[in-house]
Parts: sequence; structure tokens; C-alpha cells
Amino acid sequence: MTRTRRPLVGWLVADTVSITGTRVSMIAIPLFVLASTGSATRTGLVALAEMLPLVLLKALGGPVIDQLGARRVAVGCDLTSVVVVGSVPFLYDAGRLPFGAFLALVALAGALRGPGDAAKGALAPQVAAAARTPMERVTGLSGTVERTASMTGAVIAGLLVAAVGPANALYVDAASFALSAAVLLATTRALAAVADTPADTPADTPADTPAAAGRGSAYAARLREGFAFLRGDRLLLGIAVMVALTNLLDQAWVAVLMPVWAVDSGRGAAVLGLLFAVFGGASALGALAAAVWAARLPRYVTYLVAFLLCSIPRFLVLALGAPLWLILAVFAVGGLASGFINPILGAVEFERVPAAMVGRVSSLFSAMAWSLMPLGGLVGGLLVDRVGLTAALLGVGAAYLAVTLTPALDRTWRELDRRPEVPRQTSPTTA
Repeated sequence: MTRTRRPLVGWLVADTVSITGTRVSMIAIPLFVLASTGSATRTGLVALAEMLPLVLLKALGGPVIDQLGARRVAVGCDLTSVVVVGSVPFLYDAGRLPFGAFLALVALAGALRGPGDAAKGALAPQVAAAARTPMERVTGLSGTVERTASMTGAVIAGLLVAAVGPANALYVDAASFALSAAVLLATTRALAAVADTPADTPADTPADTPAAAGRGSAYAARLREGFAFLRGDRLLLGIAVMVALTNLLDQAWVAVLMPVWAVDSGRGAAVLGLLFAVFGGASALGALAAAVWAARLPRYVTYLVAFLLCSIPRFLVLALGAPLWLILAVFAVGGLASGFINPILGAVEFERVPAAMVGRVSSLFSAMAWSLMPLGGLVGGLLVDRVGLTAALLGVGAAYLAVTLTPALDRTWRELDRRPEVPRQTSPTTA
């Protein structure tokens, strides 16, 4: 491995480990709540407790990432998460985990994951510059890692939950944070001068530029700069709103609808893990294809078609009681299409955001895209308890389809095919 490629490879490996562990908790936690309480509403409440602080700290952490450096924030959050996540199975095994304490630990884990994930994402322009690799290829590889880790984590989660129970499966999630931090520390040292220096800009940057202002401004001013930039870019703002809505519906699907379907249908944790694995594996193939071909594909059409294919079909097959082979086929097609979405969004985001503001703007963009997710589990739980699983699946699927048609109705979205020139970060010295 060349020294220029090492930060990129290490960044991808750390993300793989972290996401794999997170997917374990994604399956283990709702099944733990269902097994211990039998309540879909409480399952949704737990999802709310995790996602609300995650989104808030993701939004508010951007200026801190720019100030302290993305590398420091990512490693610090990972190391602290080891203790927090590991406390859940430890206290449960000791008989000292009442529901209120469980909610508090889940909330703290979410509060750490928000800025931690944002910081890892903010490293993307630096590792791309160090590796001298096009941004679309880097975001495509990142998408491949995310989807592959989702598949691997789902398989591991299904097997672990069946073997040792949902609570003890969380030890794997805790260990994944420790390994992720170790990999980042070992492989991104060449980025330390850039990653740990906020708003890295040329010495002759005028004093009145956003980058120069960012270096000397207070936290609130830096946060306002990020908000102002995002608010002024209509395409990025539109993407954030659309993804916020689809994330709300996806969270209802992941945190409540799918686990309840697995229990009600008698399929169990193993099939639930299999379905998530098929969707994640197909998504990984889609993201890998995007890494190779996305730079030559029309972004607007690809984005629209991909979202349509991964929307209502997966809800329909579950609601209509389709055989397992058909459910697996639909999940595979939807997953393959979904793999093209994030590489496109990542490339567009980093092309349009000045390098000196990546931490602030990318954190705010991500937080806005995640802003409705805290409600997803709660909405899913209430729908299941009030109207039943089938009606909930059909309603959420129809809403998903309506949201995905938005780009076809607004010409602003055609700017996806533009590739504007913005200041880029220079490659760090690796001698």
C-alpha cells in the first residue's frame, strides 16, 4: 500500500468496522425491547431516544469539528462509545438495567455517534486529496463500504441474537468502536496536520472571506456561517429535505416495521438479518458500480430512478404476504438501486461546499437529512399499534413513493448534472 493511499484505505476500513457494529445494534436493540416489553410503542420510543441526540449533536458539532479537527473528534467519540455501548449488556447481565437507564445509555450512545459519524464524513475531501482520487470514486467506495458493512453487520446480528440474545450482541458493537479508533489512529497520521488544523486555507486568503472569518470567529458565528451557506444553496437544501423525509420513513421501516413483521410472521431474527443482509449486499454492489461508472452517468436520471426502485416495492411485498423468495428478490433490486444514491449525493455535496467549511456545512447537511429520523421509530410504533402492521406498511410505502417523485416536479434538481468548480483542499505532504 502506498503512503498516499494509506489514509483512504484506513478511513474506509475504520468505517467498515464502525458500521458493522452499528448494524448489529440496529437489529439487536429493537428485538431486545420487543422481547423484554412486548411493546411496539416502547420500541419506537427507544429509537427516538437514540436518534434525537444523534441528530442534535450532529448539527451542533460542525464548528467543533472545524475547530478541533475531524480526526480528533472521530477518534474521541469512538473511544467514548466503547464504554457507553458496552455498559448496556454489562448492566443487563448484572440485573441493573431498568428501562429508564437503558433509555439514557441509548441516548448517550446516539449523542456520541452523531458528531463521530459527521467527523468521519468530513475527512472525505482530505483522504481524496491525499490519494489523488476523484471525489465520486471516493464517495462511491464509501458507499460500497457502508452497504457491505450493513450486509455483514446484519448477518452477524442475526446469528448473534439467535445465539447469545440481543443484549449480549451489543458487546460486538462496543468492540467495533475500539477497533475503528485504533485503525484511524494508525493509518491517518499523514492527515493529522490537515485534519487537526481547522479551516486550512492558503496564507494569502483575504481577511473578509468565509474561510478567514471562520478561523477567528466564535462558535455561534461559525455555526451561522454553515447555516447561511446551506440555506443559500437551493439544491443542497432540497436534497436535505427530501432525504430527511425518506430517512423518517426508512427509520420506521428499520426500527419497528421490519422487526414486528419478523415476529408476527414467525420468521424470526435469522430471516430479519438475512433480509437486511440481502438489501445491504445488493446496495454494496450498486455503490461499487457507482464508484466505477457514476462519473459518466447522468446524475439526475440515475438519482430519480434509483429512489423509485427502492421505495414502495419492498413495503408492498411485506404487506401482501409475498413468499420469501419474492421478498428477497425485491430487496435485492431495491438494494442495488439504493447503492447509487449516496455516491451521487456525496459528490454533489463536496463539490459545492468550500473546503474551509466542510465540517460545518456537511454536519448541518447530514443533521438536517437525519432530523426526522428520531420520529421514525415512534411513528412506526404508533402506526402498528393503532392500525396494524399491514396498513402501516402500505401507508409508509405510499408516503415514500410520493416523496421520491419530488425531483421530477422541480427543475432545481436538474442541477445534479452540473459539476461546479469550488476550492479544493490540497494534498498533505507524505514525505
